[in-house]
Amino acid sequence: MTVSDNAAGRARIDARTLRTDRWWLSPLLTFAGLATFIVYGLVRTFMNSAYWVPQYQYLAPFYSPCLSEACVEGSAHFGRWFPDLGFLITPPLFVLPFVLGFRLTCYYYRKAYYRAFWFSPPACAVAEPHAKYTGETRFPLIVQNIHRYFFYAAIPIAGILTWDALIAFTGKDGGFGIGLGSLILLTNVVLIWCYTISCHSCRHIIGGRLTHFSKHPVRYWLWGKVSKLNGRHMQLAWASLASVGLADLYVSLVASGVLTDLRLFN
Repeated sequence: MTVSDNAAGRARIDARTLRTDRWWLSPLLTFAGLATFIVYGLVRTFMNSAYWVPQYQYLAPFYSPCLSEACVEGSAHFGRWFPDLGFLITPPLFVLPFVLGFRLTCYYYRKAYYRAFWFSPPACAVAEPHAKYTGETRFPLIVQNIHRYFFYAAIPIAGILTWDALIAFTGKDGGFGIGLGSLILLTNVVLIWCYTISCHSCRHIIGGRLTHFSKHPVRYWLWGKVSKLNGRHMQLAWASLASVGLADLYVSLVASGVLTDLRLFN
């Protein structure tokens, strides 16, 4: 490469790649996983049914919180703030922008779908098909820079899912009870919290802009704990995404009568 080549812009690689490993496998699996979740999410969002099991207080994560007049009886735990706008504006659409905003602007997911969907680049040391690169400096990708504000919105949503998990420990007579659905919803909310607080923005909010850690021992201790989770952010991103889908699927199958909830107590 000459100096002029380097000054002209990005390095030019004539060969697509010199790698001999199966570099394409990771972006392929990422594409398949995210595409599967997207298709499932679209179906469930506009399905607008089978999301509430009144006997055991199970609410499907895709419909939490349910804030529309269209919500079935008993599922609107925090009131009906919005009118019933028909089949095109279902209850999940009032909350989905904040959930998607947090996930889509997440540092890990950005890397994942940039590589898997846009091939920008598909893998390290592999040429990409794009002629130029502007990064996240133009619309719509400049919106990625407000990830922190989506993090603020994700906190109360995680809190609401926690409430959903707690009330899911309801028995047949209205008292305390444990079913398979209770444990699935509890596992889901634990993974949601782990993914949320392992976020890079959370780590920066807790320990960023501190000159002397010794003067802030509590924040330093919290920063250390969050940093350990942050090191597992990729794994937690996938685990929480899978748990949301599986928890939602399980509740929908119970609500529709396809499955009977396995009761462990009452």
